[in-house]
Amino acid sequence: MHIGEIMTRNVHLVRPEETLHYAASLMAEWDVAFLPVADASGLVGTLTDRDIILRAVAPGLDAETTRVSDIMTTNITYCYDDEEAEGVLANMQSLHLRRLAVLDRQSRLTGVVSRTDFARHGL
Repeated sequence: MHIGEIMTRNVHLVRPEETLHYAASLMAEWDVAFLPVADASGLVGTLTDRDIILRAVAPGLDAETTRVSDIMTTNITYCYDDEEAEGVLANMQSLHLRRLAVLDRQSRLTGVVSRTDFARHGL
């Protein structure tokens, strides 16, 4: 089974210039804890609810003025949609990751895969 068969395809994005307040409100509205960050060039980072708490709330940054780009993770870990699911899951477990951005071979974002996606498919 390939990642493309189990990933979530309807991915919500946020732009790097958006505020943390805006990004957090999107997370709440869409009930997600992970947002890929993209600009005109493509995927440039990721933002999680944990990033917001540890990198912005705890240090006391202002969510109204702090930009997503100020705290997003830029060292992006990803997989390809044509990779075997079992291998990706093993990699995620070894890296202690809950979710990954999924790209096609032209480096375009095609989805997100989470541990929940694997469990839903009996992996």
